[in-house]
Amino acid sequence: MRLLLVEDDRLLAEGLSGQLEKAGFSVDTTYTAREAIILGEQEDYRAVVLDLGLPDGNGLDVLRKWRMNGVSCPVLILTARGDWQDKVNGLKAGADDYLAKPFQTEELIARLNAIVRRSEGRVHSLVKAGRFELDESRQSLKVGDGTEHSLTGTEFRLLRCLMSRPGHVFSKEQLMEQLYNLSDNPSENVIEAYIRRLRKLVGADTISTRRGQGYLFNDVV
Repeated sequence: MRLLLVEDDRLLAEGLSGQLEKAGFSVDTTYTAREAIILGEQEDYRAVVLDLGLPDGNGLDVLRKWRMNGVSCPVLILTARGDWQDKVNGLKAGADDYLAKPFQTEELIARLNAIVRRSEGRVHSLVKAGRFELDESRQSLKVGDGTEHSLTGTEFRLLRCLMSRPGHVFSKEQLMEQLYNLSDNPSENVIEAYIRRLRKLVGADTISTRRGQGYLFNDVV
């Protein structure tokens, strides 16, 4: 699950990025409003953490431009401002949630997962597809016989992407975008390698290959 973190405090951004990656996100980080606008419109993010106080502009203006240009991914506003009016303005501009500094990272991650679930029409932290259950909080997979398997971060992100839309064909490029951030430089064959590993857990027929198109998760096999 790919996320954009817009935060001008580099120490805070670095620490948050590490914690978010442990929680199953692939994180792109930017420190300016200008770059945030460009990345938000060009890349496919599942969620955004947006600081309001940026060195070259206001985070609310960034959010308004995104919404005006059709960027619909969930946005959580992160700011040191405690004024209730800032919260109201953020929600009116199109934010999905609001968290004031200082905060606990666990709360930020919980709120992020909640707005992503809402955007996908879910209320629980389990992603269910057929006889399979993916636990987001534990990054584990439960199969039909009740056996539970722990997943690596990359395995979790890949399987979550496939299971979030059973029957939908994801191209290799789309999967790469959700698994890795802009600073990563993975091998072209990395998707095939992880697909092979996941098929050992869910079965070869559960993750199908559409030649020339990509991969899909069969929720009924």
